[in-house]
Amino acid sequence: MAASRSAMPASLRRIRLELAREPGHPEGSGEIGYDFVAPLDAQGRIDADEWRVHRTLCKAVRFRPEEEVDIGHLARRPGGSWAFKFDIQGDEDDEPGYRFNDHAFRIGEYVSVSEDGKMHTFRVASVREPS
Repeated sequence: MAASRSAMPASLRRIRLELAREPGHPEGSGEIGYDFVAPLDAQGRIDADEWRVHRTLCKAVRFRPEEEVDIGHLARRPGGSWAFKFDIQGDEDDEPGYRFNDHAFRIGEYVSVSEDGKMHTFRVASVREPS
């Protein structure tokens, strides 16, 4: 997910989501989550206009223990919702974020992502400039 810092707009942030506690993970897990780049506005929300201009920089990584890392991107869906798209060929479903357009991506906040039709909650673990 590296790119020249001078080529990156100031609004881009690298956001790390880690699994919050849920059945099977009572303490949550820092080994299950997403790491993605998105332009954030002053309130910490995804800026759709900036995303349109810089969407090729908005990469996403899905990480799980004992699985290969999946690399994809943050995608805007019909109706304005957001999803992670890891299967560029189109055989695999997107992983939609629940109301990502309403959430502020700030450390400690919680967001939900649907994986295989099941909703999982993640905690925003970090928000920083992309490296």
